[in-house]
Amino acid sequence: MRILIAVVASLFCLSTTALAEGSSKGYGMGGWFEKFDPVIEKYNQNGELFRITGHCQSACTMFLGIRNVCVERSAQLLFHGSHDRQYRVTEYHNNRVMSHYNAALRNYLVAGGYTKTLAFHTISGQDIISKFGYRACPGRA
Repeated sequence: MRILIAVVASLFCLSTTALAEGSSKGYGMGGWFEKFDPVIEKYNQNGELFRITGHCQSACTMFLGIRNVCVERSAQLLFHGSHDRQYRVTEYHNNRVMSHYNAALRNYLVAGGYTKTLAFHTISGQDIISKFGYRACPGRA
């Protein structure tokens, strides 16, 4: 029975990775840095296009730091103060996440106080593009 569970879990992980290839799909609910850093590094090294699509909250927004990133106009990005594993917002965690954003977005989040609490602040993909200068994704073929 344990072997069957391990096989099913492995297949699920492989299918999730395949779905997420080249996009934020599968990462939208956020998580810890360790989950996102390798993806960001991979796409910054290979230069391939990475799409932010759909719901993208918390650490998922770090994908904005990918060199060849685009944002779908219909995407919804949710920002909050970054925290440690005890859910305490810290300067270290905020700086780590915000280092992936451009200056205009960082300034907006700090000025609005959105980095001080765990409450989510939603910005549409359309606004990420038009107000903060990120690139819109091209249409799919």
